[in-house]
Amino acid sequence: MGKNNADAVLSQFTQAIEEEAVDTSRKLKVGIIGTGWIAESHIQSYKNMPDVEIVAAADLIPGKAEAFMKKFGVEGVRFYPSHKEMIDSEELDAVSVCTYNTAHCAPTVYALEHGINVLLEKPFSVTTEEAVEMMRAEKKSGKVLSIGFQPRGDENMQMIKKVVQSGVLGDIYYIQTGGGRRRGIPNSTFIEKSTGGIGALGDIGCYSLDVVLNAIGYPKPLTVTGYKSDFFGKNPKYATPDKFHTAEENAARFSVDDFAAAFVRLEGGIILDFRISWAMHADTPGDTIIFGKEGALRIPSTDCWNGTFTSPMTLYHDVAGKQVETVIPLIPHRGPGLFDIKIRSFLDAIKYNRPAPVPTSEILYNQAIIDHICKSAELGHEIKVEIPEI
Repeated sequence: MGKNNADAVLSQFTQAIEEEAVDTSRKLKVGIIGTGWIAESHIQSYKNMPDVEIVAAADLIPGKAEAFMKKFGVEGVRFYPSHKEMIDSEELDAVSVCTYNTAHCAPTVYALEHGINVLLEKPFSVTTEEAVEMMRAEKKSGKVLSIGFQPRGDENMQMIKKVVQSGVLGDIYYIQTGGGRRRGIPNSTFIEKSTGGIGALGDIGCYSLDVVLNAIGYPKPLTVTGYKSDFFGKNPKYATPDKFHTAEENAARFSVDDFAAAFVRLEGGIILDFRISWAMHADTPGDTIIFGKEGALRIPSTDCWNGTFTSPMTLYHDVAGKQVETVIPLIPHRGPGLFDIKIRSFLDAIKYNRPAPVPTSEILYNQAIIDHICKSAELGHEIKVEIPEI
């Protein structure tokens, strides 16, 4: 495609970027619930915020929160063995919930019931019912509950939504999405059902779903045919050791999915063809492709979807009766990191009475799809998506 024509197409999706000054006249008091691996990203970003004071931390393991704060040089923090004791004892503006998946619901609900804003790490929950319980607490409290999807802050990810919303693809009717790793089972609490609840589906599957569902406006899921497997996780041949377990021990305790696939019918006659993997005998289960009646968009596969992607997107469309491919150049990263953007947008929602940056009303559908993939896989047939009233 000629440069002028390509520039004309791409100019539809550009916009000016404005930065806001941070008001430091009052510092927000923040607590951390769960001080494992993901909390490290939270604490580093909070330390970058001039209007935040980290005052408390809670963790079930004795001494873990103390060691965590010492590692990151945060002083003057009070420590608690449970989220309840911390919330009951502190006057907090916000908490980050960084617990393992199956422990997301209880501290989130308790914090909201006590008038505290919550940034909840992904996935939203393990079940649809837990997500609904948190949303009911959110609605009753009037506080901010935002879900931790930092890829939304990436300009290349945002470009996907700009392309779709511009109308250049026409009405969307089919989407293929997913991704994953040839090898990349994370071990730790991720691989046991009692703590992780779900495996690759919750760890990286929620990201790949959000990429496309956010782009098309999060239509309601209607039915799901799901499949999941654990062939790699349970096999000592492919398992890996960690600080506390041998490869054989990790294979023995593996009780979640390491691969999942689904065929999802969405409102508006849209079909979602999804697959995600922690481990497989391939480098990718396929690129993400969005088919519209007037064009298509190909997004290169990544192994995680937790940030950006590293190859340009391609727009397929017709111009003056000719089949044309327009390469959409990658936008170089500038400004703060994605976690800083995630934390900043959460804090600004609190300070300026804005909606949650990643609202539960959207991620509820993400979670419902994941939950119903699991249920369908266990039943062995297509099921209707059931979501309780909020």
